[in-house]
Amino acid sequence: MRRRDFITLVGGAAAAWPVAARAQQPAMPVIGFLGSTTASDFVNDRLSAFRQGLNETGFAVGHNVAIEFRFANYQHDQLPALAADLVHLGVAAIVVNGASLSAAMAATSTIPIVYIGGVDPVAQGLVSTLNRPSGNVTGISFVRPTLASKRLQLLLEILPKPTVIAVLLDSKGPAFAAQLQNLDVAAHTLGRQTVVVKAASDSELDTAFTTILQSAAGALFVGSSALFVGRRRDLVVFAAAHGLPASYDGRDFVELGGLMSYGSSARDAYRRGGTYVGRILKGEKPRELPIELSSKLDLVINIATAKALGLDVPRHLLAQATEVIE
Repeated sequence: MRRRDFITLVGGAAAAWPVAARAQQPAMPVIGFLGSTTASDFVNDRLSAFRQGLNETGFAVGHNVAIEFRFANYQHDQLPALAADLVHLGVAAIVVNGASLSAAMAATSTIPIVYIGGVDPVAQGLVSTLNRPSGNVTGISFVRPTLASKRLQLLLEILPKPTVIAVLLDSKGPAFAAQLQNLDVAAHTLGRQTVVVKAASDSELDTAFTTILQSAAGALFVGSSALFVGRRRDLVVFAAAHGLPASYDGRDFVELGGLMSYGSSARDAYRRGGTYVGRILKGEKPRELPIELSSKLDLVINIATAKALGLDVPRHLLAQATEVIE
C-alpha cells in the first residue's frame, strides 16, 4: 500500500517528486524512506536534520536527489509490502528506522540500507559486527542500554523524597533484557524500590496503566520502545492526570508535557544518517561504513510540568540540560 499523504506535510520543497518529474530527470537518484511510524512523527526536526546531512555531502532534495516516503502508521504487518514497493521503484538507497529494518533486509540484499534507530543489529543477528557490517546494511544506532541507569538517577534528583518507581518496559522490544538488567542494578545501587510493568501491545499498555496505579508508585520511568513513542500522548496525559513525575527517552514526550527525557539525540542521529546516505550515493559501500553509536545525548526538562507537579528542579540539573522547555 502506498503512502503519499505525507507530501502535504513536507510542503512544496520537493521532499518527494512526482513520477512525471522523475521520468524527465532519470539521472536524479531517489532515496527510499521506510518508516514504521506515521509521517507526522518524522516530518519535523528529523527530516530537516536528515536533509542537512545530505547537504553536507553535496546533495539537496529537489535539486540533485529525491525522496520517496512510505509509512506504516505503526501497522508493522504492512512493512514488507511497503519495502517491496520501494525496491520495485529502483531506489538508490533505503533509509529505515529500527522497526522497519528487518522488512527492508528481507526485501533486498543489494540496495544499500541505512538504518537510524534503537535496534542493536549485532544482537539481533542482522549484521556481523558494528565496525565492518556485512552485506548491504549500515547506519546509526540509538542503542545505549546503560543510559537507563543514568536516566533513573536523573529522575531521582528531581523527586523530593524516596518513592516507589514504576518502570514501564516493552517486553518484546529489542532492548528489553538489557534495560531490565541495567535498571535492576541501578535501583539496587541507588537504594530505590521499583515495580516493573510490562506491555508489548496497545491492549497490554492500557492494562499497564491500571497496574501502575495499583502499585501505588510515586513516579514513572518509561523505557525505550516504538510502542511507547506511538502512544506518547496517552503516556504523558496519564502521568499528568495522576501526578506522576515521569522520565522518558526522547524529547517528543517532553514537548507534549512530559517532565523530562534523557537519551540519544534523534536530530543528530538523522543528520549523521543523511551523511551516510550521501556518501553511499557517491559510491561508498555500506560495508565500508561502520555502524555508529549515536554519541550526542540530550537532557530535556519541562519546567512548566515540574511546577504543576510541585517539584523544584535543582539548579545543577538545569545547568546540565540541553534544553529547558518553559
